[in-house]
Amino acid sequence: MVKTNRNIMELILYSKPGCHLCEGLMEKLTQIDSLAIELEVRDITTNEPWWAAYQYEIPVLVWRSRREKSLYRGYLPGPPSVS
Repeated sequence: MVKTNRNIMELILYSKPGCHLCEGLMEKLTQIDSLAIELEVRDITTNEPWWAAYQYEIPVLVWRSRREKSLYRGYLPGPPSVS
């Protein structure tokens, strides 16, 4: 499948080392051939606001909309400031 930039779904995965649920989710995402996915993995142990927001919630998967330059989380708690 040819993946074009305009059809890429940008996802952010908040994770931490040793998180088996996070590793499982990353594996499942790489197996999806029907979607073009750009996955950014953020280690919450490297950023205080991410740790405060997600230490009990990981894995947290967030969709970043290119059109609106915003993050969609559904029911998930809002992320800390993105730097």
